[in-house]
Amino acid sequence: MIARLGQRVVVMMVMMSHVQLGKGSQSRSSGYHVPSLAKKIPVMLLDWWRRRRLRRILAQSPLTDTLWRRLRRELPLLQGLTTAEAVRLRELSALFLHEKRFTAVQGLALDDHKRAMIAAQACLLILGLDFDRFDGWVEIVVYPAGFKVTRQVVDEAGVVHEEEAPLIGEAWERGPVILAWTDVERDSLHLHEGRHVVIHEFAHKLDALNGRANGMPPLHPEMSIEAWSEALSRAYQRLVRQVEQGHHCINPYAATNPAEFFAVVSEYFFTAPHRLRHLCPEVYDQLRAWYRQDPRTRIDRR
Repeated sequence: MIARLGQRVVVMMVMMSHVQLGKGSQSRSSGYHVPSLAKKIPVMLLDWWRRRRLRRILAQSPLTDTLWRRLRRELPLLQGLTTAEAVRLRELSALFLHEKRFTAVQGLALDDHKRAMIAAQACLLILGLDFDRFDGWVEIVVYPAGFKVTRQVVDEAGVVHEEEAPLIGEAWERGPVILAWTDVERDSLHLHEGRHVVIHEFAHKLDALNGRANGMPPLHPEMSIEAWSEALSRAYQRLVRQVEQGHHCINPYAATNPAEFFAVVSEYFFTAPHRLRHLCPEVYDQLRAWYRQDPRTRIDRR
């Protein structure tokens, strides 16, 4: 039934385009022009196809009404959403569960609730963006708890050493996101100011859209590169000096490098927006423009 309806829509639009392209569409300038409706037809068809696909995914999604209501109750970051935001976030979360592959390791039992908890909070970052911001990778690997990775480091003498580093999360630029479930659960169920491993690692994924994570995600056309660079660089350098002097106003891990600074201030943006706005107003304003949302309004509605 839907397929036949789609065919009828296509035929009707094509017929309308032929009618519009008659002599009556001749402009005052010489020659003929393509009318606005004809130009809109491909966009209209694409939008129709996307909505149809989304309805199918939602109908088959493990993100049921019951599970969604549970997430809305138990996850602080999902409280205070407007009706429109909640609908949008559920759609994005269902797409995420459909498009991404979850891999549990070391005996972790990863059920629909755990997957949906990760998906919903990851998609909160793109609530004001498009789902294609998460294109280019497919896997989320989840450990039961913190894990260790072996890395090669070069000391001051130029000698290469291998060392083990304990982690609770990691994001590969064109590969998986890796998370420790104990930390996901801790950060998800109870709000911790400036600390949320899901927000942190998926912020790295967005940062890497320019090719590598460096604290400069691809900005929207209306945003100024100079304003972004000035605001974040000034705040980053100020934090570096504070950490060197033994005091700091936000998580000192942000002083590691610009990529970690972007991920950490993104954690504050979503978990403690009023504090970030007070401490670094220019940074907050840039993040608000980039994420195209203002978490302070959700905090105020809780």
